[in-house]
Amino acid sequence: MGKKKWIGLFFISLGVAMIIVDATIVNVAIPSIIHDLGISSSQAQWIQETYTLVFASTLLVFGRLADRFGRRTMFSIGAAIFMISSILAAVASSGDLLIAARLIQGLGGAMMLPTSLSLLNSTFFGKERGIAFAIWGSTIGGTAALGPLLGGWLTTDFTWRWAFGINIPIGIMVIIGVALCVKESKGENEKGADYLGALISIIGMGAIVFGLIEGRNDGWWKTLGKPSLFGFNWSSGFSPIPISFLIGIVAFIFFTKIELKRNLQNRSVLLDLNLLRITSFRNANIAAAIVSLGEFGLIFSLPLWLQNVLGYSAFGTGLILLALAVGSFFASGAGGALGAKRGPIFVVRAGIFLELIGVLGIGIVISPTTKAWVLIIPLFIYGMGVGLATAQLTGVVLADVPVEQSGQASGMASTMRQLGSALGIAILGTVLFGTLGSGLNGKLELQSQLPKVAQEKISQGVVSTAGALIPQLRNNPATAAEGKAAAESFSSSSKWAAGVASLFLLLGLLATRRLKEKAR
Repeated sequence: MGKKKWIGLFFISLGVAMIIVDATIVNVAIPSIIHDLGISSSQAQWIQETYTLVFASTLLVFGRLADRFGRRTMFSIGAAIFMISSILAAVASSGDLLIAARLIQGLGGAMMLPTSLSLLNSTFFGKERGIAFAIWGSTIGGTAALGPLLGGWLTTDFTWRWAFGINIPIGIMVIIGVALCVKESKGENEKGADYLGALISIIGMGAIVFGLIEGRNDGWWKTLGKPSLFGFNWSSGFSPIPISFLIGIVAFIFFTKIELKRNLQNRSVLLDLNLLRITSFRNANIAAAIVSLGEFGLIFSLPLWLQNVLGYSAFGTGLILLALAVGSFFASGAGGALGAKRGPIFVVRAGIFLELIGVLGIGIVISPTTKAWVLIIPLFIYGMGVGLATAQLTGVVLADVPVEQSGQASGMASTMRQLGSALGIAILGTVLFGTLGSGLNGKLELQSQLPKVAQEKISQGVVSTAGALIPQLRNNPATAAEGKAAAESFSSSSKWAAGVASLFLLLGLLATRRLKEKAR
């Protein structure tokens, strides 16, 4: 089984790469999708966010089911669902069909991610486990940057549909490879299932992630625009977002009571809350959630700025972001050796510090006239940080967790990171577009010769299209001045977003102080 398990690790990592790429690949394909399918900005956002919503809401449930019914089985089923939904996405003829396909993709991805961690935890031990986690972590960090490159190339030279179609051959390889090279494993044998806990956890997580995603559009307290919830038009002046958060909080209170009661009755539970008594598991999850607030928010805003302000193609954008992937893969080789010498906690802190330096560097150099090569160094540094921190933090999270509980522990760890990521994107999106709208309004009042109504229409158009209107404004002699103002405002807003991301990373670095050496 010696060599075979390492080959199995390759196919597990390939499956993880497939779902992580798909989470980022749409960022550069969205402009082409909007043009081809004629969809609204709201639909465009849900094409991106439906995947995140479903993915984050069901991670905990599928991690637990993997323990119960078999981790390899769950991983393979997830890969098959992901592949089938990719076919549906590739042939979608409307925005609604594409959103539905992305929903199913989220389910498949949620079956795979926590299960991949528990498979590694049950297959590798000692120093080998650290190496396996390093490869797994580098796969996440590197492919998060490879997604825009791959999506940009396929979108530019072929069609955005191949951004989904490429998952078909990869999915087939993953399913066959895992079946041949990965040993099946299960958790403890139990009678019964925690169906109520599963349902309430999905409702709670779904409500919170929904609120984080939609808060910027619908209003955090008072209604903005005309919110529409699954076809139902919200007419109240009070935003639905606080209600969504309230539902989530109440659901989690009930979930905690249910799990504690079932624990006392010695019945099966979705999440054994005794896991939180494990110091390394509890503290590392807190740090991971905070770091995730700022970690991948950069991938959300940077492609928009590169394409709409600097004028790069989707492929050119992906090529620039490749520096992040190279840095992540480079760090994976050094991370294992450094962890063995100085310990995983030291590596985690070093990684977060490098992420912080990289994001600050990017924020400093952003301007409407920035050259691409200037971004390569801070992106590479940021990528090195992701490669170091992600893998070692994962190892710390699961270091003291019993193997038979690795599925539910992995599900909780993945859920915490996804919740942090969703919160980070929601906050960074609010910062980006909020400062863009106010900044552009101020510039247009001072610089534009157009009537006030036209200025407001331009400002609203730039924000609603996430900057996609900027090239049109700049290329039209009648609105060239307004286009220049919009480019300057978008650059300033991107600086603000980078600054907030840096703040989150600093808080994450401070949170690692709670990680003790015994967690190694």
